Amino acid sequence: MASGPFIHRFTRDLRLEDNAGLAAAAARGDVLPVLVIDERLVERLRASPRRAAFYCAAVRALDTELGARGSRLLVRRGPAARVVAEVARATGAAGASWSVAYDGVEAQSDRAAQSALEERGLAALLVHDAPAVAPEESAAARSVAGLGYRAFAPYFEAWRELPIVSYELPLWLRLREAPIASEPLPEPAEFGSDQAERCDPASARTLLERFLRDGASRYAWAARVPSAEATSRLSAHLSFGTISARTLCRVVRERMADPFSIAEERVSLRAFLRALARRDFFLQLAWFHPETSERALQERMREFVWERSHPALEAWCQGRTGYPLVDAGLRQLRATGWMHPHVRAVAASFLCFDLGVDWRVGRSVWDRWLIEDDPALATGNWQWIAGVGADMAQYPRIYNPERQRRSSDPSGDYVREWVPELRHVPLDEWFARTSASPQLGLDLFGEDAYPPAVVDHEQAASAFLNRYRAFASP
Repeated sequence: MASGPFIHRFTRDLRLEDNAGLAAAAARGDVLPVLVIDERLVERLRASPRRAAFYCAAVRALDTELGARGSRLLVRRGPAARVVAEVARATGAAGASWSVAYDGVEAQSDRAAQSALEERGLAALLVHDAPAVAPEESAAARSVAGLGYRAFAPYFEAWRELPIVSYELPLWLRLREAPIASEPLPEPAEFGSDQAERCDPASARTLLERFLRDGASRYAWAARVPSAEATSRLSAHLSFGTISARTLCRVVRERMADPFSIAEERVSLRAFLRALARRDFFLQLAWFHPETSERALQERMREFVWERSHPALEAWCQGRTGYPLVDAGLRQLRATGWMHPHVRAVAASFLCFDLGVDWRVGRSVWDRWLIEDDPALATGNWQWIAGVGADMAQYPRIYNPERQRRSSDPSGDYVREWVPELRHVPLDEWFARTSASPQLGLDLFGEDAYPPAVVDHEQAASAFLNRYRAFASP
């Protein structure tokens, strides 16, 4: 075992428990905890004030936990390749481990840092910590040669049979405090944020326990009913690694195996596992197809012309399209940094198909408001909805926003929470067409009135689908 320490560079794995990279470092010797704030991270945190606050809270919590174990984070700002090499040289470290990135830009930074260490004769251990199942493991389960899966259904069938590895905190873990001075911990103001958020492994665990107690038996239903408030709300924690996807999968699998659990709960937990598998699916897609961060996965759709703007784009951003479910979702996002998963699909469909706007524009807009920081997942989900990604349907699945509102929010509770203009308007007058609803059509409240529909869904979606068909099947 090397006499010098071994660096573990924390990235999107801001915890000590069940940390694959930390376990890899601990197997090499005393661990020196390092945090690098590079240009890409600054860009990601400046994009969303709530995200910046969430990240800084997670870092503070990690530093506190390290302090209780006799160590501290060594913080450095600058390009990761240069910083990690400099820290290794200054501390006599034998190498470094870190969790790999799946976003194309960050993956390039990983390769540069790996090369910088290896050129100096140092070890560089890049591990898969974000997914529950590493991309190479799921790819190895394929019965035919190839790089990963491009269709979700066979991926899920393979994924659900694969073991979930555990990287519990090693008993032999020895943390070392850096012999060189650290820069200050990051603060929200550094990234232009005045927000305050709580983010630490304890709060993530509390959310998981609450979900298992109150939401597990209802998840299959609640995943499509935004007013139910029974989803896990763990997406931001997963994106920063204050809880691991492996932990979630193991806990849920154990709960499903309980012979005393009721059938309804097992069905719901299977739906939750399917959602976790979809997360892994998009990560492995980005791993094997890094070009998809800016290009469609489907080669045939790479030259399809999307609009980069639309007269109603700002109305969509503000949640004033005249379609209540779409508007409620965008307002929830802007107010909380989170949006119900089913409403996300409906709102994204409206942008791509009703307005014909490029999925990359939507991804960028949402990036300003979301707390979670998963560029690869955002790309996978947006391409799926836009009909240019992994969805194998012949034509894109276009959501009717009014039909979806009636089926997923039949009581109107979700819409009324986020669209106050409609709280006192009868449900049967929510038609998203001013001509059909005199009450909605009257300008009773001036600028505070609920707006008329910015487009006719049937006409807009039909026109887009005709253009899509003409391009895809000339």
